[in-house]
Amino acid sequence: MFLPKYPASPTPPPAHAPVADQTPARRPVPQISVSTGAVAAVLVGGVVLTALLAAVAVTAVSVAVVAVVLRSLFRDQHRR
Repeated sequence: MFLPKYPASPTPPPAHAPVADQTPARRPVPQISVSTGAVAAVLVGGVVLTALLAAVAVTAVSVAVVAVVLRSLFRDQHRR
């Protein structure tokens, strides 16, 4: 009743598989095309980000210099 039913096989399976070509199958490499507009956008973005980073660095240095000068001025006033 619950026994499996196997399909009838007209020929027995071979004792060993035939040896085929052993070189691995090569997949086709997808072609990537980069347009001039994309390259220009990346370059412009890099220039803008570099300029913003330089502006932040200059601002940080100037704020640090102002803080040192103010601290020095307040220390001199406090001593008097």
